[in-house]
Amino acid sequence: MLAILLALGASGCWGIADFGAGLASRRLAVPVVLLVLQAGGLLAAGAIVAVDSDALPSAHVVAMSLAAGTASVVALTLFYRALAVGTMSIVAPLVSTGAIVPVVVGIWRGDSLGPATAAGIGLALVGVMMASRGQRGARRPARARAAIVLALAAAVAFGSFLALFERANAAEGIAWPILLARLPAIPLMGAVLLVRTTRLPTRREFTATMMLGQLDCVAVALYGAALTHGELGVVAVVGSLYPVGTVLMARAVLGERLARVQGAGVATALLGVALLSAGAT
Repeated sequence: MLAILLALGASGCWGIADFGAGLASRRLAVPVVLLVLQAGGLLAAGAIVAVDSDALPSAHVVAMSLAAGTASVVALTLFYRALAVGTMSIVAPLVSTGAIVPVVVGIWRGDSLGPATAAGIGLALVGVMMASRGQRGARRPARARAAIVLALAAAVAFGSFLALFERANAAEGIAWPILLARLPAIPLMGAVLLVRTTRLPTRREFTATMMLGQLDCVAVALYGAALTHGELGVVAVVGSLYPVGTVLMARAVLGERLARVQGAGVATALLGVALLSAGAT
């Protein structure tokens, strides 16, 4: 029971952080949001390293973590832009289907495809097609289509992050990979902002976005704690439901409503991701 509660806490924190970042991206340029959010997460990750690690990482961990962090920058840039221009209740579940990518990588390496994994891939793809149908009465169909394309591209980049992060030797502990994976965003987004004129965040916006980055790190810590108290299969499935938090926040705060087929597609995609998580453990 404790493991489930911890995983639910992690899932909820991730969902809220995604919603908050998407909302911030509607007021600020995505590079600004990503830079401040990652800086906030970097502070929390540094605290995790100070408490949980007493040895420096190997060259392998550093290389894989930085590569994963670069993929994460691409994924989050696309994701936040999709959240800014599209319907969050559709975008978040679509991005979560990026869990298919590491499964495909595993099959390419020789892993077998279990029944749960195969069913999860099928349901996720069907859910994507259903959720991607034009929203009834949409005022800006071009923006809606662009958001779906961005979300699917973000899913591929996010899946690449998962595949690379997995190779950051977990035997040495997760603390250093969490910290190192956040580093690429700082110079990359900083370079973008040096050549791009954009509005800087107010003190309130800066503080709120920093807190979102720290909330993301709290989610990682809760998820890690859940893994120490329960079975990986259960924790992974519960943790994979993080888009539900984003969907609920979008419905409560923004009043988003989906057509029936889109709602069914979102639910189908989430079920597919849950089965993927179960089959991969």
